[in-house]
Amino acid sequence: MKLQPDHLDAPSILGYGPGWIGLGNQGVAEKIWHSIVIGSRGEKFAWDCARFEDLTAAHFERLAETRPELVIFGSGSRLRFPPPAFLRSLMAARIGVETMDTLAACRTYNILAGEGRNVVTALLIEASDPQDA
Repeated sequence: MKLQPDHLDAPSILGYGPGWIGLGNQGVAEKIWHSIVIGSRGEKFAWDCARFEDLTAAHFERLAETRPELVIFGSGSRLRFPPPAFLRSLMAARIGVETMDTLAACRTYNILAGEGRNVVTALLIEASDPQDA
């Protein structure tokens, strides 16, 4: 059997640690220290939310505007579910939502994007002590 490395045109998550993720696309890598939305069709924008408690329905409405088949929500260092009312715009657009901690969301996004799926991940990256990096 001959194995071939995946060719991923979308941004991929190359690494992660407390308070950051490493993002790569087409040979360029960068360290991200803030919450971010990444999509398999090249979407990438800051997600203005530093803490889970600061989330609002508007955060999820912005995700619905990207029109993916699935949203992976990384809820931070631990698994926390947003109130169902926040997800109303995604449900109305028939967009699936999976919630997991941010590290699991990073791994899941890479797998699904590598399969060519139309997926968006919203990663809540909580501030950490810079000495942890």
